[in-house]
Amino acid sequence: MALSPLQLPFAHGEPMVSGILRQQAEFFEVEEVLGFDPCGEGEHVFLWIEKRGLNTAYVAELLAKFAQLSQREVSYSGMKDRNALTRQWFSVHLPGKAELDWSSLNTDQLTVLSHQRHLRKLKRGVHAANHFRIRLTQLQGDTGSLVEKLRVISEQGVPNYFGEQRFGHGGGNVDKAKQWFAGELKPRRPQRSLYLSAVRSHIFNELLAERVTQRHWNKLLTGELLMLEGTHSVFPDSDISNKNSTDLSERLAQGDIHLTGPMAGKVGKLQSSFDVAALEHVVMLANADLCKALEQQGLKAERRALRVMPQNLQWQLLEGEQQGELVVEFSLPSGCFATAVVRECVRYQLADKVNEGDG
Repeated sequence: MALSPLQLPFAHGEPMVSGILRQQAEFFEVEEVLGFDPCGEGEHVFLWIEKRGLNTAYVAELLAKFAQLSQREVSYSGMKDRNALTRQWFSVHLPGKAELDWSSLNTDQLTVLSHQRHLRKLKRGVHAANHFRIRLTQLQGDTGSLVEKLRVISEQGVPNYFGEQRFGHGGGNVDKAKQWFAGELKPRRPQRSLYLSAVRSHIFNELLAERVTQRHWNKLLTGELLMLEGTHSVFPDSDISNKNSTDLSERLAQGDIHLTGPMAGKVGKLQSSFDVAALEHVVMLANADLCKALEQQGLKAERRALRVMPQNLQWQLLEGEQQGELVVEFSLPSGCFATAVVRECVRYQLADKVNEGDG
């Protein structure tokens, strides 16, 4: 079973404050930043949808039924939380068909905010970022430490851990993947994708946790593979024209480049070397059976940034009747988890966990 985010090592010291996360859906807002505007014509209808208490796959299924299409004709860029208030884009393939009355889909849990035509379908992972507005309640501890901790996070970023959403209910998707690999379970195709993703994320988190423990998750070792901020382009440190390690360290400190870690799979030509390769080898060896299974499933090795820098990080400690609450806002690149930021400043419990057993 994968470790929960709060069991992973902290980059900036253990939080001195505890609190409740997701006490209400409206206390965890996510807005998808597409990064481009639909052009206004074409075979695909882009729908800007607000939802609460619904997961993304369910909404896609609902749209397919409404438009009398197969689910393959409905797409989205990113999966968004169920226990949250989220706004995201969907696309529906309607070539040569009249516009549907999308407003008839509106309920207390779902609202079609707008719709526009576009020439191409919405593909997975194409959105540029997500903007978060998160309200933590029932804070206890040294709330005065929060401001300094948030300033450090704003300047230095946080470890780019995968959050608990990636690992399924109770973190059990890694265990289910192991059962599948052992022939003890026969998952359906959508489940297979979830299990493979959980295994890769688990191995990445273990590697990143080791670098956080050794205090070099954001410091250069020899043999690094680097990623330029705002891109997925990966290159060895030796490829940078100015090989002065001081300059590299300065670029790293400024957030211009990031260190990377492995997303396990069949390794190609681009590999880490020297100290980084030795460290990664230890983690991969400890997960050798899982790595072999990922290769057998046809996954190719990729790299992921070890650090994420929250953009436009703002915060407010609420006073008066709402004393003991923190509101934070920030943006993250697609594929990064807001809980990776929150966990560094507040040791949170999920509201549904707090309420378990209440009848």
